[in-house]
Amino acid sequence: MGKKIATVITNMFEDSEYTKPADAFKEAGHEVITIEKEAGKTVDGKNKQAKVTIDKGIDEVNPDDFDALFIPGGFSPDQLRADERFVTFAKAFMDDKKPVFAICHGPQLLITAKSLDGRGATGYVSIKVDLENAGVHFQDKEVVVCSDQLVTSRTPDDIPAFVRESLKLL
Repeated sequence: MGKKIATVITNMFEDSEYTKPADAFKEAGHEVITIEKEAGKTVDGKNKQAKVTIDKGIDEVNPDDFDALFIPGGFSPDQLRADERFVTFAKAFMDDKKPVFAICHGPQLLITAKSLDGRGATGYVSIKVDLENAGVHFQDKEVVVCSDQLVTSRTPDDIPAFVRESLKLL
């Protein structure tokens, strides 16, 4: 049976880091629900290749209603982590040991949620020190899976491995 994947996203997301995993999740029979500040608005990828219509506003959702969390990269996670509602939402998935998939700058939201201490993870090179300061055992690999819960990758080049390991957890 397909799982419900909460996807937190806003403007300036990395186009392929949303579209390729989301398409793969849907092809595998899972439901991808996009979440931003308000439902119905359209957000744009930073490369202007993808537009996403938001399914739900953050105030309309409860982490208990989802099986997993997906955080695409780009500038989107840095913007979302300035809003405590998204931080709390992401933290709930980590605390409940539900699968969390974060690529590129995606782990920034988990850093702000203080959910990475002692975890193995990776991310875009520019956030390596931030991850280490958050207590992460940083690994410069295409995909890092920690505790059968957290899947992280570095860049769009890592998407095939990211998708493979994410689907295994689903």
